[in-house]
Amino acid sequence: MARPDKVAEVKSLADEFTSSAAAVLTEYRGLSVKDLKELRRSLGADATYAVAKNTLTKLAAQSAGIEGLDDALVGPTAIAFIKGDVATVAKGLRDFAKANPLLVIKGGVMDGKVLDASTVKRLADLESREVLLSKLAGAMKGTAQKAVSLFAAPLTQAAQLFGALQDKLSDGTPAQKPEETADAVTPAAAEATPEASDAASAPEDAADAASNE
Repeated sequence: MARPDKVAEVKSLADEFTSSAAAVLTEYRGLSVKDLKELRRSLGADATYAVAKNTLTKLAAQSAGIEGLDDALVGPTAIAFIKGDVATVAKGLRDFAKANPLLVIKGGVMDGKVLDASTVKRLADLESREVLLSKLAGAMKGTAQKAVSLFAAPLTQAAQLFGALQDKLSDGTPAQKPEETADAVTPAAAEATPEASDAASAPEDAADAASNE
């Protein structure tokens, strides 16, 4: 009969697998207690790092619906359960392993899928969530500014045309027919005919004409 403490540990590990954004399995053989404390501190609040027995981890993975971890569960195993940004934690583990070769990345799990060691290391090359969101926000801001410019240009042109028409009416110039007025303020027509193009700069011309008269 399974011991209650072992059952509780398996359940705890299974919960960690299902609630974490990702998990990275490492071998820590030869690292001192001081080294492990430094590693935990370097990962910060984005991850928890704890030693786990391979037999219990296998049971926990199976309970969480994860298959294919057996090859990674050989030798002493410690697992980084990632709660924050996956790329940031992967970078932390990679950098620590470079400075402390005794730490070996064996593989991992993300979105219920098993990752080999090389794939976990590639995660470290990704930009952090904050950087990606910042770039996305910048792209959206740039797109919004372009959209405003596209909308503002025809509206400005239309305002100039209406202003010119109002000046002409106040000077006693015969008003155009509704159809002609509608054509005059249409951006496409303004680009299509020389008369409409001239009308776009008419406010200053109209003012000069009034002063001459």
